[in-house]
Amino acid sequence: MTDNHFEVPSEDSDRPEATASIDETAKTDPATPATYAPAPEPRTTWAPSGWPTQTPTHWLEPLPQQHASHRKRRLRGSYLLTIFVVALVAGMLGSMVTYAALVATNHLTAPVANLVQPTATPLVPFASGVAPASTAPEQPGGTFSVIAAAARVSPSVVTITVQANASTDPSQSETGIGSGIIYDSNGFILTNRHVVANATQVTVALNDGRQMPGTVYGVDTLTDLAIVKIDATDLPAAPIGDSSELQPGQTAIVIGSPLGTFTDSVTSGVISALGRSLAVTDPVTNEQRNLHNLVQTDAAINPGNSGGPLIDAAGMVVGVSTAYAQGAQGIFFAIPINIAKPIMSQAVAGQPLTRPWIGIIYVPLDRSTADQNKLPVDYGAWLEPPTGSGDSPIVAGGPAEKAGLQAGDIITSIDGKRIDAGAGLDDILSQYSPGDTLTLEVLRNGTTISLQMTLGTRPAGLN
Repeated sequence: MTDNHFEVPSEDSDRPEATASIDETAKTDPATPATYAPAPEPRTTWAPSGWPTQTPTHWLEPLPQQHASHRKRRLRGSYLLTIFVVALVAGMLGSMVTYAALVATNHLTAPVANLVQPTATPLVPFASGVAPASTAPEQPGGTFSVIAAAARVSPSVVTITVQANASTDPSQSETGIGSGIIYDSNGFILTNRHVVANATQVTVALNDGRQMPGTVYGVDTLTDLAIVKIDATDLPAAPIGDSSELQPGQTAIVIGSPLGTFTDSVTSGVISALGRSLAVTDPVTNEQRNLHNLVQTDAAINPGNSGGPLIDAAGMVVGVSTAYAQGAQGIFFAIPINIAKPIMSQAVAGQPLTRPWIGIIYVPLDRSTADQNKLPVDYGAWLEPPTGSGDSPIVAGGPAEKAGLQAGDIITSIDGKRIDAGAGLDDILSQYSPGDTLTLEVLRNGTTISLQMTLGTRPAGLN
């Protein structure tokens, strides 16, 4: 079963300031309720009431008691007319004098300087496939227009139709539709796990109109991601970006097949926030799952967009559309593309999809948590067991225990990369694979020590 977090922080009901983060051995409190299949949000009718009357009682005609003053204004108008005529005559005389002076000095016959009419830069249309960056019309700051950015990626966006239970009982067959991203020209497609869950038949519709059968190569044990494979070559592969460079406020573009009907639809907005968490219902087990480190955007994600790309202004894929928050408008979420990169590479190399695992329960530290618990640092991963559980935060027999980690330790960095709000433990671990050996900097009883750890393979089915 796909999970959504490497090492998920622990819950602490007695410390509301400590944001709980639980790995495979514990569950967090549900975040904002959400669903994998976002539905269009209704528009709110704006109907103000109780405003005072805006229309004046009179427009041009004077009020009855103003007749006398109106006659005075008409008299004053005759004087204004006389002044206007005098000014007009004076202006004409002045123009005649100026013209005579120019003729006398030969200024009217001097040659006129050559003027160059500016020409518009031609827009180069994209051919099929991924166009090189140099052919896209650039905007200030090195970014493309929304039109050009979408055109750069749209040839790589596919529509995925899934039949579930078709092979076992055709009468009970269920159909689902989502989107996907061709990231390798030899037919590897990145999509959501919930799009292909329980699939017995997968059909992939390409941007050029071709339809091909597909197979589920594998599902992620960490997030809501999966890889689909089709038997084709020379496909247009999407340009893959770097989600670590994202900033709130920058342009965000979504492409997909909303409602499964309106293929290749484009919506746009901004990156609203980073590092979001929310709870969703797993479509396979119907159990609650927690997704972490999501990119929040207000670019609309509707049913059928799931698995499609989130694109930045440079026309690079920086995320995978996955969910939206219930009871809200314009709050949509995508999985950062950097989280997907390890399994993308594993699939191309013909390897099974695996994720690294430490085997800990921890609390991500911030200033508030550190102050209230009188800790010496306000960053890192604090290996603190859930209050009242009595359980050790170190999983028996796991990589953390083998490396010598103990309850109460604070992991401050991994291979020199500091663990803090900008780069959480799972963010850093996403760059590694099972079997990699890391150096941990650990604060224990006020002393910093170094430990070597070899990452294990994350077991399937962890929550």
